[in-house]
Amino acid sequence: MRKFYDVALQSRLMLGTARYASPAILLQAIKASRAEIVTVSLRREASGERAGQGFWSLIRDAGVRVLPNTAGCHSVKEAVTTAHMAREIFGTPWIKLEVIGEDDTLQPDVFGLVEAARILSADGFEVFPYTTEDLVVADKLLDAGCRVLMPWGAPIGSGRGLNNLFGLKALRAHFLEVPLVIDAGIGLPSHAAQAMELGFDAVLINTAVAQAADPVVMAAAFAQAIAAGQAAYQAGPMEPRDMAAPSTPVIGKAFLI
Repeated sequence: MRKFYDVALQSRLMLGTARYASPAILLQAIKASRAEIVTVSLRREASGERAGQGFWSLIRDAGVRVLPNTAGCHSVKEAVTTAHMAREIFGTPWIKLEVIGEDDTLQPDVFGLVEAARILSADGFEVFPYTTEDLVVADKLLDAGCRVLMPWGAPIGSGRGLNNLFGLKALRAHFLEVPLVIDAGIGLPSHAAQAMELGFDAVLINTAVAQAADPVVMAAAFAQAIAAGQAAYQAGPMEPRDMAAPSTPVIGKAFLI
């Protein structure tokens, strides 16, 4: 069983907590998804003290592990400061590290990301970096102290699925022993199943569930898709071929003369 910083998880679905219509729907979606990890944006939840306390109580009642994130941070200093605040508030060394470098695509600033990851890892954080599928960046993040990588599938909230299959396959092949989580861009359960079929260890989903017409049903659909994709990968799927191969053997076939 794959571990995330020495924590073993049964569920391979991680769920974001933003943009739900109500706390009640969020709680139902968490239960339907069977997620054991939820991400929380410190900026959003700390915007009002009383609202933040209520949200934190809801998460505690859900019985899940919190993965705070540095969403919205555009500099190393901003991300590191936010991470320290999150550790104090949520009482966890885990941090989903985001350093955004481009506003239209919300693509990570990989240079700032590596720098921030090195600072936080040295300070005792267990960093989950939101990154691209670039192999060189992945290697530098591991050198910086990260033991998990979270490459994007597509831009955040785009719902486009896995944009660069070649790059993601290469990442999985190069870092077989590293837990890899697809983060961002997943829009459909089929996208999540595809990620698991490629051998990824988990998928983080927010918008595709929160903005669905029925978030609770969609959360359950993602849970089933991820379980199916993981089972398919473990079963050893057939390799694609360029030519047809008959499923019915020719030997023993009757011939009319």
